[in-house]
Amino acid sequence: MMTRSFPRSVLVTGGCGFIGSAFLLKLVPRYPDTQFVNLDVLGYAANPLSVAELEARPNYTFVHADLNDADGIYRVLSEHRPDWVVHFAAESHVDRSILDPLAFARTNIIGTLNLLEACRAIWPEADGHCFHHVSTDEVFGSLEDDGHFREDTPYDPSSPYSASKAASDHFVRAYGRTFGLPYRLTNCSNNYGPRQFPEKLIPLMILNALDGKPLPVYGTGMNVRDWLYVDDHVEAIACVLTAGRDGETYCIGGNAEKPNLEVVQEILRTVAAETDRPADEMAALIQYVTDRPGHDHRYAIDAGRIHRELGWAPAESFETGLAKTVRWYLENPAWVESVRTGAYRDWMDQNYGDRA
Repeated sequence: MMTRSFPRSVLVTGGCGFIGSAFLLKLVPRYPDTQFVNLDVLGYAANPLSVAELEARPNYTFVHADLNDADGIYRVLSEHRPDWVVHFAAESHVDRSILDPLAFARTNIIGTLNLLEACRAIWPEADGHCFHHVSTDEVFGSLEDDGHFREDTPYDPSSPYSASKAASDHFVRAYGRTFGLPYRLTNCSNNYGPRQFPEKLIPLMILNALDGKPLPVYGTGMNVRDWLYVDDHVEAIACVLTAGRDGETYCIGGNAEKPNLEVVQEILRTVAAETDRPADEMAALIQYVTDRPGHDHRYAIDAGRIHRELGWAPAESFETGLAKTVRWYLENPAWVESVRTGAYRDWMDQNYGDRA
């Protein structure tokens, strides 16, 4: 297995979001000779506080830009001339995609195309460059009670969100085949961990349990997801960047399949252990709500390829990762408060009322 070092410059899209910020927090200090450029539009789910500790580092730069502004994206890439682009930025919440599919098409498809076009313009030669596209296992659709997603699983998206990510995946591969753009693509399972925006299941349940608010569970709570701690995902991406092959896809999973109801129950046990609150009282907050339209039954990833070829495996179990996550939310009230005001709160109140 051949490896390569981090280059002179890496541009990260969506670096104030959940996974992008985790990537920067890990790798900016690790590679002081690499200049990291964080390009983010600062949408509702982005939080500059997530990367505030990087602002004093000489190898970190923030650029406020919108992927939907093709000319602006070209100007940013022309100025910074990144050797690698790591593309996290996306609209990612399924519920929102059901309410506003066009917003997902604009950001996830057109935004990705604008970025690909800019890379094609500034990289006349492929050598030394890489466009790493971060995608999701949701593009594969739904599994029954057995089987796993693999790199060759046919795409079968169910929601506007997963359809927009599937389209962006196809465009990345098409640019590789048509224009010779060097790319690598990863499809990951459900991420969780510190700094995740509380529209997603785990942070929403943690914060609602702490506040004594209802814990909304779709349907019967038996939909199954494979859970991946965000720092494990970051290490997997770093592994693909340094040891993966151009034009290849790698599936990244946490080996932690659980029904949603079991996840909520584990959250309540962990919150109770960390706060001395009675778990049975919090369990009474669980409310079963009407299932999401087109709700996929089960996701599960076979991460055998990245383990065999690149040597990566998750370091955290679901239990250890969840304990770290709960402690982080308890210890960072300023971050929590910063995302519980403004546009996010207005949207949640309008669409979910006391369910949030």
